[in-house]
Amino acid sequence: MPVEVLDKAKAEMLDWHGSGMSVMEMSHRGSEFVSIAEDATARLRRLLKVPDNYSVLFLQGGAAGQFAGVPMNLLGGDKTSADYIVTGNWGKKAVKEAAKYGQASTAASSEDDSFTRIPSRDAWQLRADAGYVHYTPNETIQGVEFHHTPDTGDVPLVADMSSSFLSRPVDVSKFGVIYAGAQKNAGPAGITMVIVRNDLMGEPQAGCPMVLDYKQQADADSMLNTPACYAWYICGLTFEWLENNGGLEAIGEINARKSAKLYDFIDNSGFYSNPVDPTARSRMNVPFLLADDALNKDFLAQAEDAGLSTLKGHRSVGGMRASIYNAMPEAGVDALIDFMRDFAKRNG
Repeated sequence: MPVEVLDKAKAEMLDWHGSGMSVMEMSHRGSEFVSIAEDATARLRRLLKVPDNYSVLFLQGGAAGQFAGVPMNLLGGDKTSADYIVTGNWGKKAVKEAAKYGQASTAASSEDDSFTRIPSRDAWQLRADAGYVHYTPNETIQGVEFHHTPDTGDVPLVADMSSSFLSRPVDVSKFGVIYAGAQKNAGPAGITMVIVRNDLMGEPQAGCPMVLDYKQQADADSMLNTPACYAWYICGLTFEWLENNGGLEAIGEINARKSAKLYDFIDNSGFYSNPVDPTARSRMNVPFLLADDALNKDFLAQAEDAGLSTLKGHRSVGGMRASIYNAMPEAGVDALIDFMRDFAKRNG
């Protein structure tokens, strides 16, 4: 979280704008919280330049909830099949869950290459009659990111943007549905944003729970049930921070610079390595390996002592992983590089 956001939340913790209440004490139907929700929604629409024919929802259940929500909403009516492009662990989980609600198939996968690349477009086995094509623009565990938006023609494109949401500009009009858990770049865990083209709502499967029904939630301004009020409020503060700092164009440039700096150091270190195809490297999550795995424990312990936390890579990949989301200042990346350089000198 940006320090400025946390400071503002701290200042407003006990009394929001003279209301005598904390946001956590407000009725979600009261005028105070309704104004908070409306402001956050308007700011998100401005940041992403969301077209008028799209609805912006603030739901619960995390991105994993949308693994079911997407097929339940888009595979109603005469659509029964969906294609998934799998480039990491989250894509695998998404297609597995979707298979409970329709004919979800893996149209392309890079698992044979340990998810270190994006499958070439000519290898995608897409169906013209599919209800949608789903992909994960950024895979956090493997550190693989699409640097383009796939063209799926008339078939709606669905994206799980949880870990790249608001990290750079996106043309929303190229998507049928965008969904994202807030906890990487938008706010605290507990709230999920769904941006859905209006013509894709209104024909959910018969068994779709009302809280996952996009049309019902849109009609109720995301308040069909009690929303995650405080998380929604913090998201609004984060959107305000982004707007005040140049919007997605500015944060995109910063993120590109941060990641390029770190990758350049890794590639030229002679001690560290990154396994991902350079054309598919993530700006948000940078995995790297040490020259000798036996040094991993010492690296992590010494990094922690230096104030550099949570660098251990996922157990399925090993090594290290630096997550450099929006709120990570460039100085933090510089500090990591300085530590890595010193560690390599002492252990190389």
